[in-house]
Amino acid sequence: MKKVKVGIAGLGRLGKVHAGNLAFKIPNAELTAACSIMPAELTYAQEELGVKEVYSDYREMLAKADIDAVAIITTSGEHCWQIEAALDAGKHVFSDKPLGVNVEECKIAEKAVERHPELVFFLGFMRRFDPSYAYAKKKIEEGAIGTPYMVKATGIDPEAMVDGAIKFAATSGGIFIDMAIHDIDLMRWFLGSDPVEVYATGSTFKHPEFKAAGDDETGVAMYKCENGAVGFVHVGRTAPHGYHVETEIVGTEGAIRVSPVPAKNLCMLYNNQGVVQECVSGFPERFAESYRLEMEEFINSVQNNTKPEVTVYDGTKSTQIGFATTEAYRQGGIVKIEY
Repeated sequence: MKKVKVGIAGLGRLGKVHAGNLAFKIPNAELTAACSIMPAELTYAQEELGVKEVYSDYREMLAKADIDAVAIITTSGEHCWQIEAALDAGKHVFSDKPLGVNVEECKIAEKAVERHPELVFFLGFMRRFDPSYAYAKKKIEEGAIGTPYMVKATGIDPEAMVDGAIKFAATSGGIFIDMAIHDIDLMRWFLGSDPVEVYATGSTFKHPEFKAAGDDETGVAMYKCENGAVGFVHVGRTAPHGYHVETEIVGTEGAIRVSPVPAKNLCMLYNNQGVVQECVSGFPERFAESYRLEMEEFINSVQNNTKPEVTVYDGTKSTQIGFATTEAYRQGGIVKIEY
């Protein structure tokens, strides 16, 4: 079967992960072009990945590069117009989350996807492809825990990366837009229902710079879903032990916990510090396999002309929920979520 030729836009930390997968780890894909406004990233693409066609202008890459598809791993505010431009240029599209930074932009992306039913659009909610989360979903579908009625999700970035979070706090959209989108998507996925109400609050005890930027270092939100189920999301930026992601799904006949300890591997270290299990350092390490599997699924969808499970409308709903959560956080009360 003919390989899918892909051009990537964005070669930051996550962009390099996807580019490496496309270049070396996905047999049916060929990374033929790269676009970045950073000259050093284009040099990286040429020298480390063997990419021959590099561009500093995204529209120029769409017009000139020998590509069947694009992978959009740019800043969140660029996603929707780049999705629209690529689809209108006849290219299949993989886009990292979030779909957009506001609902109006998301609607533009929806219309572009609707205009091109012949093309594949794939939104990168990669946790659905994590083997542990996928196994949890399978067990729920098999009835292993009865009817799921509550999801408790925790996602805390490591303290070691807090300087970057502080730097971008004023423009991040707030802690829930910045950090809770994946947890919101998993809550909807596991519970099979959309939230209709949310209450949210936050706190800062360690880094007052977040408060000065109108944000917090910790945020918590509680959701009530249409079917009566509930969700609890806890996000933060100051985990001292590493990157902490944990999810529990509670049902009428049992529960499933995913990553109660964010372990680096199965090794236990026994020394004068006691018994120590090292933790993962960040999301590229924790979800390395997920990023590969989701891109592999995108390439398979293009080759087989199939539609992914995650749709553009999932992206819009997650953005709507994220903004409602932020509104509840700022108001200090319950907000009804409108779709």
